[in-house]
Order: sequence, then structure tokens, then C-alpha cells
Amino acid sequence: MLTGIYPGSFDPVHNGHLDIALRASKLFDKLIIGVYDKPNKNNRFTGAQRTEMFRDATGPIDNIEVVQFSGLVTSFAKEMGAKVVVRGLRAGFDFETEFEMALMWRNLDPELDIICLMSSLKYQFIYSSRIKEVADLGGDISNLVPQNVLKSLS
Repeated sequence: MLTGIYPGSFDPVHNGHLDIALRASKLFDKLIIGVYDKPNKNNRFTGAQRTEMFRDATGPIDNIEVVQFSGLVTSFAKEMGAKVVVRGLRAGFDFETEFEMALMWRNLDPELDIICLMSSLKYQFIYSSRIKEVADLGGDISNLVPQNVLKSLS
């Protein structure tokens, strides 16, 4: 059974994250979405809230499991029995960041592989931080996030 993990802070999960998760779920027997509990970020939502939001957004998909984790991604992958990490790439800046992370993860666990899926064109501009900012300023984000997240941001 091929298991992949899709780790991130997902504060909040948006349609770009969901698109990557849905597409990745077709590549693996099991996809585990790992919601990082303690990122060095000023999160709006707790780890438990972010986990529940992603769980609600992916509800009916049988081979997706959403769990909270802390610590190294490589340790999380090993704990989950995964040999592959899935990442989403938007244009430009993401490549350098993801490339550096992939090299570090491979340094920590040479058996771990990293697969990057290109974000769909309509999600190239979506960032969680931008979504929160636009929502705070009263802008319409209804086409950028799942309905359950929209309710949480309102």
C-alpha cells in the first residue's frame, strides 16, 4: 500500500490546498494530510480547528485521513508509514522554498521522496495569509475557500 503525506499549517485551508489534496489522493492508496500543530507563525486557528476544517472539507473521500502533528516532517512520515511527501507549487517563490525543504528532508531521511504538484492556474495567487487579510477587510473570499472555512472566517 502506497501512503503519502501532505503536511502544512493550513491556516486556514483554502481551495488551492484542497485541489492539491484531491489530486494527490488519486496517486496514493492512502493520503494523510498532516496539520502542523506548532508552526512558527501567528496562526488564527488552533491546530485542532485547522485539522477539523480540513477534515470537513475532504469529508467524503475514503482514502484521505487528516491528522495533527508536531515535530519533524520526516519523523511524521516515518510514524505514518509514508515514503512520499506531497507539496503544492505555485509560480515563483514557492519553488525555492520547497526545493530547500525537500533537500533538508532528504538529508534527514534519504529514503523519503518528495512530489510537487503544480497548483491549478486558478489557485496560483491564493495564500492563506492573503485570504485572512481580505476576509478581515470585508472582501469576498467565497470562491477561495471551502464553505466550512468561509463560515469560520466570518
